[in-house]
This record gives sequence, structure tokens and C-alpha cells, in this order.
Amino acid sequence: MRLMAIVGPTAVGKTALSIAVAQKLNAEIISCDSMQVYKGMDIGTAKATPEERARVKHHLIDLLDPDQPFTVADYQKLAKQEITRLNQLGKNPLLVGGTGLYYQAVVDDYTFFPMESQYQVRQKWESICQEKGLYFIYEQVKAIDRDYALKVGQNDKKRLIRALEVWELTGEPFSDLQVKNQAAYELSVVGLYLERASLYERINRRVEQMISGGLIDEVIGLREKGYDLSLNSMNSLGYKQVNYYLEGLLTEDGMLKEMKRETRHFAKRQYTWFNKDKRIIWVNAEEKFESLVNKVVSIWGGQKQTI
Repeated sequence: MRLMAIVGPTAVGKTALSIAVAQKLNAEIISCDSMQVYKGMDIGTAKATPEERARVKHHLIDLLDPDQPFTVADYQKLAKQEITRLNQLGKNPLLVGGTGLYYQAVVDDYTFFPMESQYQVRQKWESICQEKGLYFIYEQVKAIDRDYALKVGQNDKKRLIRALEVWELTGEPFSDLQVKNQAAYELSVVGLYLERASLYERINRRVEQMISGGLIDEVIGLREKGYDLSLNSMNSLGYKQVNYYLEGLLTEDGMLKEMKRETRHFAKRQYTWFNKDKRIIWVNAEEKFESLVNKVVSIWGGQKQTI
């Protein structure tokens, strides 16, 4: 099955490009954003507008209320269903977004385990670690998966315990499972990038537009429905800072500065994540828009890569 994707950091221009490309390629867009699944969180997540969604159909947006849990495993299941369905209809699925883990869970077909079983196994190894020490855990991992143990080192408790979880739940070393996690998609991925100064300028402008466009009122409306900082969704980028402003913990100027700074840091983390994927063909978002659209269309016309 064929799968196309546009990835990159926040504010780089993925939405406009994806809509223009989708119109040329008979594609429908599958959102790859961990926050756009929530209803009522529109401005702060930079969702495509109703007008944009009328031009090209979007999927995996507005699925849940902000207090409902949603995991990467949930996303993977839904995204794969949409990819299969669109291929069967003769349409091109176009994965678009900046949530690196969601993207990778789909294109590399990550294996997820039932939460209850995973929790029980993790608790067991956490207890053993507390009783016998982290070096004992490291030695256990080294005995079953030497390469991975040497790769992560003896101080990375989280990854060492994760390796033991996987081994106990699957009977396979974690490094072997990583190699096996390959999907049978004909994958074509374009990454959008900007030079740092240009991206930061766009980020600053977007934050200001979100505030002038009604983000504070959006957060007030969510709070009136009972959604508060106890929820992961309300602690996300932008919503957290506006909540702090509404509670008197930040001034308006402080809120803006904090949003801009945290968004810049977030964009840097996104670049770091996606730069590890050598399948991505990077294109400069500074190009003239029509030229950029044509370049992406031509890349996908000539690129077929089965992963």
C-alpha cells in the first residue's frame, strides 16, 4: 500500500502545502498530531480551518473531548485503518504533522502491548531494580540483548526496564523487535525545513496570531466546561501558558514570551527527531509556494520506496 507524508516542525507551513498537494494528487489528509484529536482545541493546535477542510478531507481530527485518554497505540490503530481504507478507495493517504512518535509508530509499525500486562511487568522490574540496584538490571539486559545494553549504557533506567518488558512480553530481544518493526508501505516522505531565523520569526508571528485570534477565549471556554491543568491536554504547549495567565501566574507579556520560547524549543526537538529518519527528503519551505508544491508532487511521482 502507498503512503505519502509531509513532516516537519511547527509553523513551517505543512498545512498549506499539504492541502495544495492533496488537491493535485487525489489525496486525503490524515492528521499526525497528538493534540488535534481533541475537540474544542482548535486555535492552539493550529488545526486546518473549516474552509481548508472543505477543500480536502481531513481524518483523525476532533475525535475526543479533552479529558479523554488517547495513546500512540490508539493513534496507530486508527491511522492504519484510514490508510488501508483510502488505498482500497483508490485515494492517496497523506500523513501530515509534527508528532514524531505518532509518525514513526505508523511508518515503522511499532509493536504495542496491552496496557495492563505492560504495567504489571514494568512494576515487577521496577521493584527488582529498587531491591537489587540498576546495575543488576543492566546485567540482565546485557545477558539477553548485549548490543542494546551497550548502546543505552548502565544508567538509563527507563530504557533498560523497557528492554526487559519487551523481552518478557514477546520472548525477543528489543533490538531484534526494532528491526522487525517494518511496515509494507510504499513510503514517500517529504520534510519541510527553514533556516533557524526564519522559522523562529514564523513561530513568533504564529503565537501572536493565536492570541489575537482568540486563544485566550478558547481556553476560558474549555475551563468553563471543567477542563483544567490536571489534564495532559490542558498542559500542552500554548494552553498551559494561557492557563497560567488566567490564574495570575504569568503576565500577558510573560505568557507570550513563554509560549514563543517553549515553541522554539519544541521545534528544535521535532527537527532532532525527524533528522534521524534518513528516508525523509528535505525541501526548503522558503521556496515560492507553487514551485514548492510542484517539487513535492514531482518527488512523489518519481519516488517509490518500500520500507
